[in-house]
Amino acid sequence: MKSFVLALALALLPALPALAAPAVPPELAQVQQRVARPALLRADFVQEKQVAGFRNPLRSQGQFVLAQERGVIWRTLKPFPSDVVLTRDRILSRQADGSVQVEVDGRQQPALRAINAMMFALMSGDVQAMSASFEVRAELLPNNGWRLHLTPRSAMLAKAFASLQLEGDQYVRKVEIEEANHDRTRLSFDNFRLAPPLAADEARSLE
Repeated sequence: MKSFVLALALALLPALPALAAPAVPPELAQVQQRVARPALLRADFVQEKQVAGFRNPLRSQGQFVLAQERGVIWRTLKPFPSDVVLTRDRILSRQADGSVQVEVDGRQQPALRAINAMMFALMSGDVQAMSASFEVRAELLPNNGWRLHLTPRSAMLAKAFASLQLEGDQYVRKVEIEEANHDRTRLSFDNFRLAPPLAADEARSLE
């Protein structure tokens, strides 16, 4: 998860500020209506990254917590424990030994708020925010399901990503990223829950 978050951050830093979200077409608005936006959301994730030249994908799994207006904590449990924390002002990683490294600092990169908005958009299915950086095509599926196909609007973003695909219903269930170098990352989410509230250590991480 760390590699995906940082790749997205580095790609969006120079690209997002100049872009404005276009009006949302009716079919995208229907997707927006189907997606829940709870104040706090927890779920389990599995990530598989297929790297060119390797037969088997690199697999990791863990949990995340999304606190609206505060940030996201990605907690990888296997194969190696680590955390990635995204807030308004920074992206940092924390290793199993407790060491912390600031990967992107908002004091040096004012566009970090745009990255924050983009990560929230991907996790929560916020079509309006995604439309600022991607051409978005929607499919409406049975049982209130949906699928979004995203292609980068800017040449800068296209250097990192060829396309993204999101699928879900009330929540985002699957994300597939095809990088410009043809590596692929697949994320699947399940066991969604709205509780418990942020623990003390989680709240401190998001300050």
